[in-house]
Amino acid sequence: MSDSPHILVVDDEPEIRTLLARYLSGQGFRVSVAGNGRECEERIATSNPDLLVLDVMLPDGSGLDICRRLRDERPRLPIILLTALKEDVDRIIGLEIGADDYLGKPFNPRELTARIKAVLRRAGHEEPVEPETERYEFAGITVEPKLRRVTDAEGEEIILTGAEFDLLAVFLERPGRLLSRDQLLDLTTGREWDPADRSVDVLMSRIRRKLGERAEGTLFRTVRNGGYQITVPVTAVPTTS
Repeated sequence: MSDSPHILVVDDEPEIRTLLARYLSGQGFRVSVAGNGRECEERIATSNPDLLVLDVMLPDGSGLDICRRLRDERPRLPIILLTALKEDVDRIIGLEIGADDYLGKPFNPRELTARIKAVLRRAGHEEPVEPETERYEFAGITVEPKLRRVTDAEGEEIILTGAEFDLLAVFLERPGRLLSRDQLLDLTTGREWDPADRSVDVLMSRIRRKLGERAEGTLFRTVRNGGYQITVPVTAVPTTS
């Protein structure tokens, strides 16, 4: 059990904390809870969780502020935001500042569990299938799928969130193909795309900003009503035995 992923649930509603602690524990996770931002920071400092389930509305501040701060301090800590069902603005901002996924309240604990497992899997907490490609090279950038590491031409690491890395990998595995938002969302999260869902566009904006500053030329093309396409040549270097 000590090897089970450790989930920190941060929500100001005691009923939700109790429900999720029981349910997630029953699914094999180790679970800690916090009722506000101060407790959240204390739990993170002392227990080093593998994933954070974070409510946007907290009594002593905004979960968005915590998310933004953690992206600077702990860029590889996966974060799933809990938002009010109709607060689309919060969801978009959350993705912009680095959340890996979001779920609107009220929600089914089973769906949250599925999201947690998907995010942890992308973050490498479950044993992945051994990649056939050792690395991808494009526009002076190197991506190592097994290590989930991205470096520029000088060898300096470019920090991507789990969601950003997964979206980039989709393009590298399908170089030159035009991929719709529906395809991108399905390949990265398993969710069906909704016309009001801007998560793919937000992630693309972040990837362009992080990679474009250190790349040789323009990386992606946006096709109106079509989707996105990587525009530079991609070299896949196979794993050597």
